[in-house]
Amino acid sequence: MTDLFKEAEKVLAEKVRPRLADHSGDIEILSLENGVLKVRFIGQCSGCPSAYITLEEVVKQEVMEQIPEISDVILDTGVSEDMLLFAKKFLAQKR
Repeated sequence: MTDLFKEAEKVLAEKVRPRLADHSGDIEILSLENGVLKVRFIGQCSGCPSAYITLEEVVKQEVMEQIPEISDVILDTGVSEDMLLFAKKFLAQKR
């Protein structure tokens, strides 16, 4: 884990996650390559219609202000492994 990755985690923990927690959501880092941080919203923030606004106004603003080496933050809107496992368990119960 690089120092830059650790810095990004710290900014998310201190500045971003508390705001997302107010909406029963969270965020995870998927990758950090060439100054681009790739993240995914989880919890209630996953799939939220306002996700891109939150990305621009909360995540990007905080991360890029605190860590100038990060040139962009992008949102992965794919389905997480946790969500897939939950869906499989839920569907298995319906049988």
